[in-house]
Amino acid sequence: MTAFFLWDDAAARLFAPFALTRPVGELRAGAQLIRERWERLFGVAAGGFVSAEHLEHFEEPGAPPSAVMVPSGAIIVNARCVPALDAASTLPGLRSADVMKWTCDGRLAALRAPHDLSAHALRELESLEELVAPRSTSSVDPLAAKLPGRWLAAPWDLIASLDLQLLEDVTALAGELDRVARPSHALVMGDHPVVLERGAVVEPLVLLDATSGPILIRRGAVVAALTRLVGPCIVGEGSSVLGGRIASAAIGERCKVHGEVSHAVLVGHSNKAHDGFLGHSYLGRWVNLGAGTITSNLKNTYGPVSLWTPLGMRETGQQFLGTMFGDHSRTAIGTLLSTGTVLGAGANVFGTGMPPRAVEPFAWGHGDPSKVYELERFLVVAERVMARRGVTLGERARRQFAAAYARRAESSGR
Repeated sequence: MTAFFLWDDAAARLFAPFALTRPVGELRAGAQLIRERWERLFGVAAGGFVSAEHLEHFEEPGAPPSAVMVPSGAIIVNARCVPALDAASTLPGLRSADVMKWTCDGRLAALRAPHDLSAHALRELESLEELVAPRSTSSVDPLAAKLPGRWLAAPWDLIASLDLQLLEDVTALAGELDRVARPSHALVMGDHPVVLERGAVVEPLVLLDATSGPILIRRGAVVAALTRLVGPCIVGEGSSVLGGRIASAAIGERCKVHGEVSHAVLVGHSNKAHDGFLGHSYLGRWVNLGAGTITSNLKNTYGPVSLWTPLGMRETGQQFLGTMFGDHSRTAIGTLLSTGTVLGAGANVFGTGMPPRAVEPFAWGHGDPSKVYELERFLVVAERVMARRGVTLGERARRQFAAAYARRAESSGR
């Protein structure tokens, strides 16, 4: 299969607070990262990504590099399209060399580059349709394939579609994993599948509630005693669920989760290891929630939630929406977060009172807008945190954080 490249269009580059520190393809949509979903579809690793210039040094295990050029014939993918995990198996023609473009829900999701394209030229595009040659009366429409999946119009769509996404994903993955039998010492409820990948550990006194959806526990994951895991739910490789009620959650790799969690996504390497409610929220990588951190996910008027974006406050249309936690953000013990809060990347939130609904990137505390987390101090802490999970903060990643730090003002909610 020809190499493919993920492209963040102008809308994707506004996915605050995440777009400051990662391309949209490295966000988790249900069971897998968006980039991993496209790799599964095409059967090859991504060749690179094209996003905002400040992400040119983005570096993370498994992620492709920022591309300078996309060669003619390579596939360009709109990263806001989330393909179904079973697409390749149910529609094998999607990988055909004859297919020139792929549509999803009537919109162009991917196409083969008609000629060499620089990253700069791709950033100038409004949509991939601009690369499609206009048809003449005698021309033949290039072969197109219809792709099952959904589109992300805004970052909160990753929460709004979570239940359905997890239901589809666990069903698609269940039949292909090296799985083991349900543990006899755990109580299982409901008729949906409960899938344990070989190497997963479920301790006694665990309730696996598959009444509303399936449950998938990946290899190396541990579900501790006195946990109620409610489907649809996935616990990623090497993650630990340490007690409490965890419902409708997509927990990425190497996370620690405890307490009450409902409708939440953890991209990976994040900690919510203590009591406190996390609802309808999205955590980037390396987020740490202090003990007793509580997110509100419902207004006391029961009305729709608005959220800060780089273009100003927007109505989300969602009745339930908690907090968007940027990469490497952290909260102190007892932190209370309002409905529809955005914590910028690198923010260290502490102090008395409730933080504002938009906390700027690399904030230090939450009361004085002039207080900023010093970059070198941030990098020292990030290096320590990542080392605990066996991950090195490389020089490219340091340069990328420096670039993000320099752009923090325009990514601020202040």
